[in-house]
Amino acid sequence: MIHLPRVANEIKNIGLYDLVLQDVQKIAGTTRVTEEQILEIMKTNPQILEDYEQINVEYNLSNIHLRDINLENLDKQCQEEAKQINSNLAHLREIEPYTLDFEQSSTLVIIFSIEFFVLFSVQYFIVLLDLKEWQILIYSIFASSIAVAYWYAKKEQKKYAVNSKIFHQKYKDTLKQIEAFQEQGCIQKSDLIITSCDEHV
Repeated sequence: MIHLPRVANEIKNIGLYDLVLQDVQKIAGTTRVTEEQILEIMKTNPQILEDYEQINVEYNLSNIHLRDINLENLDKQCQEEAKQINSNLAHLREIEPYTLDFEQSSTLVIIFSIEFFVLFSVQYFIVLLDLKEWQILIYSIFASSIAVAYWYAKKEQKKYAVNSKIFHQKYKDTLKQIEAFQEQGCIQKSDLIITSCDEHV
C-alpha cells in the first residue's frame, strides 16, 4: 500500500528524508540522483525503504498511501466489501505506530525521562533538604520506581510486538482484498493512491 514513486519523490525533495537521501547518494556514487535511480536503489537496498518508513512513523506520518474507498460511487453489491476494506485501513493507521522499534519509541523515552526526574528528586531530597536520615527510605522508593518502570516497559514492549504482528498480517490481507476487489471491477486501485502528503512543510 506504499506508493513507491511518491517515496522516491519525497526522498529526493523533502528535507525530512535528508539522511535517507545521503545514503542513496552514497550508493549511487553521485549527489545528483534522479527519482528513477532512487527507485532502482530501493529494489537492491531494502533498508532505504525501511528507513523512510521508520521516519514516517516517528513523525506520525502514515506509510499507507491509500485513501478510503468512496462508498457513494459504488454499486450496493460492492459497498459491504468496501466498508470492510475502509475499516481495515482505519485499523492499520491506528496501530501503525506500533511498527516502530520499541527501543526507538517515544514510550521508552518517556519512561527514561520519568526515571531521570525521579533520580534528580531523590538527590534533591537527600542532599539539598538534608534528609540523610531518610535516605534508605528514599532510595527504596527510587528502587521501587525502577522496578515499576521496568515492568511497564516490558508490558509496552509486548504490546508493540503483538500489534506489529497484527499490523503486518492485516496489511497483507487488506492488500489482497483490494486486489481482488479491483478484479471484481468495483474500484481502480490507482484512484485510491495518495500521491503527495499535505503534512510536509
